[in-house]
Amino acid sequence: MKILFLTYHGFSEHSGISKKIHYQVKGLRENGHDVRLCYYGFAADGHRCRYIDDEVLKDYGTGAIAGLRQRMDYDCIYDYCVCEQIEFVYARCFQNANPWLIRFFKKLKKAGIHAVTEIPTYPYDQEFANFEWKARLGLKVDQIFRRRLYKYMDAMVTFSDAEEIFGQRTIRISNGVDFDSIPLHSPLTSHLSPHHLIGVAEVHPWHGFDRVMSGIGEYKGDRKVFFHVVGGVHPHCMETDFAPIIKKYGIEDKIVFHGTLFGDELTKVFNQCQFAIGSLGRHRSGITVIKTLKNREYATRGIPFIYSEQDSDFDHQPYILKAPADESPIDIQRIIDFMTHFTMKPEDIRHTVEHLTWKIQMQRVVDEVISVYSIR
Repeated sequence: MKILFLTYHGFSEHSGISKKIHYQVKGLRENGHDVRLCYYGFAADGHRCRYIDDEVLKDYGTGAIAGLRQRMDYDCIYDYCVCEQIEFVYARCFQNANPWLIRFFKKLKKAGIHAVTEIPTYPYDQEFANFEWKARLGLKVDQIFRRRLYKYMDAMVTFSDAEEIFGQRTIRISNGVDFDSIPLHSPLTSHLSPHHLIGVAEVHPWHGFDRVMSGIGEYKGDRKVFFHVVGGVHPHCMETDFAPIIKKYGIEDKIVFHGTLFGDELTKVFNQCQFAIGSLGRHRSGITVIKTLKNREYATRGIPFIYSEQDSDFDHQPYILKAPADESPIDIQRIIDFMTHFTMKPEDIRHTVEHLTWKIQMQRVVDEVISVYSIR
């Protein structure tokens, strides 16, 4: 099948979202599909451009007018789809529903080109509560137009259990993993040495890392416990969420902020740690059920972890702990007790997620669209 994978932004070497998109495209291609990746970015000369697989599809120029043009012009993508006989468009939601995007997908539907949109997180409105006014204004526009936009989709792809989103039926899959890109965990320390926890994220309030810090502050046991935070932390989050807790408990030496790491540097920190921290604050965004990418990446590495949402792929696995979905400090003694008797090997943990590769998850989307619409 000829597939256009459509995103509304560019890519960053350090971005987990960027890596995920490339793994999704790789998964589709591993199933034999002809996949073209469409994205927006800046050329070396500063021009705003729409790209297809690193080739410029449309050069919008520079300046404010160019910025407006790229937000309104989807005709170049439509013409490409028709010319190249694209059969299926897989789009990734950017909370950017607007009249021009509605017109684009309406034309695709009229041309017989099938389309789905992936909603990475649902619901997402509450995530914007602490964002700056421009982002909140963008959400208001999205709220006005999103139901009209998604009626032109064949389905919405979701990692939740929602059977309908914005009036459209859903295809429910899990976030996937790419085994080739994630090395197996090889801890350098034993369960009896100082205990090192790791949390990897572009940190937001819904990750709930403050609960771990409070837990370390409340911990009265004899073991030394350290929390390694890997990823960007917004200054506001540092000042309002983390700094007061760290100061209150005097745990400056227990919390290590590494910033963004990848490759061997990330693996080195992982191997220093015995236990990982998933999301502990999804309830703050009104989310109960979600299949996060981070849980799957931890399991693929082969490291045990804790989280607070509902995730049917892991809720009953022997290598996870469930935290209550509330504001209580994480019980550090419970983690230490768990790890004291934990004997599962990293390769055994990894084996439990072999069915969650992007190759399998992305083919589920294609199979459902094919079965419903009898596409060859």
